[in-house]
Amino acid sequence: MRIAFLCKRQYMGKDVILDRYARLYEIPHQLARLGHEVRGYCLSYQKHAEGEWRHESPDGALFWESRSLGGLKVAALASYPWHLLRRLRAFGPDVLIGASDIPHSILTQWLAGRLGVPYAIDLYDNFEGFGQARIPGFVPALRRAARNAALVTTTSEPLRELVANEYRARGTVIAMPSTIDTLVFHPLDKAICRRALGLPEDVPLVGTAGGLLADRGVDVLYQGWKKVLAEQPRAHLVLAGPVDPHCPPPLDDRIHYLGLLPHARTAELFNALDVGVIYLRNTVFGRYCFPQKAYEMQACRLPLAAARIGVMPDFLATAQSGLYQADDPEDLARAVLSQLRAPRLADVPILDWEQAIGRMERHLNAITITK
Repeated sequence: MRIAFLCKRQYMGKDVILDRYARLYEIPHQLARLGHEVRGYCLSYQKHAEGEWRHESPDGALFWESRSLGGLKVAALASYPWHLLRRLRAFGPDVLIGASDIPHSILTQWLAGRLGVPYAIDLYDNFEGFGQARIPGFVPALRRAARNAALVTTTSEPLRELVANEYRARGTVIAMPSTIDTLVFHPLDKAICRRALGLPEDVPLVGTAGGLLADRGVDVLYQGWKKVLAEQPRAHLVLAGPVDPHCPPPLDDRIHYLGLLPHARTAELFNALDVGVIYLRNTVFGRYCFPQKAYEMQACRLPLAAARIGVMPDFLATAQSGLYQADDPEDLARAVLSQLRAPRLADVPILDWEQAIGRMERHLNAITITK
């Protein structure tokens, strides 16, 4: 197949093309490895360098093109769909895949209609929780694009159900959680990891990595931590990731902030901990997301304390003592203390990207055959 993949350039703070990062890279990369000719078209909302790149693949081919909005954002936005239509007519794709946000979902439907080819939408999150959803008309247009797609892939089962039932999707809808690189995230020696990160070696360590943001629920962790210390005064809290300026970590000698960690160091952190915390609120984001750190912590064999919301009750079905009521600091503390006293690991298999995208490829084959 000739496959066109449309997405934004920057994803979770990483450059999709140059960093070859996570879901937005792995979908086209794995499809190329399966023997398809794949072209990725990225739009930078920032000021990334424009150009073209070829990434080698043993069986297929993966080419990237990137455009930047630069300073004249309105003019660039108005001209980009027509530029992309010309590029796609020259490529002649069998199918389009739109990913990353609301504009690319809408754009993919528009382009597929003019090219007369089927299209798929990948929802790595519930885009209705993004700031773009406040733009008048964007949410109905997103729902229309997903409803009319031949295939929709979602990051979680709750999001799959939302698309199937509320969006009334006409095509196939499958849950395809973002997975991880198990060559990076796997069990390591705890003492070595603690020394490498400059953490104390002889005390219980609880922690997390990711957005330390109040709208995600980090304040519940900070409040609950006081209750953990009341029972486990030797325990320390370890944090990594971007900090919410309106909700900074408390100042305490037993709280360690490690800044922004690259993937390999994040794996060291998860191996250094005794309990990992996944905080979520009962929000549009919390109900439909699939926290990738759940897989990362699981691959490192780290017991979890996680909010009882969205996918997490199913994820921790075999370790329910680690679940806590969202937005409840006391229950968070109870879950953390329970995992410190009697650690329970989730029994969850982790698919690799090759397996996950292999399943997606079978559905793409089906929609191109029937077009």
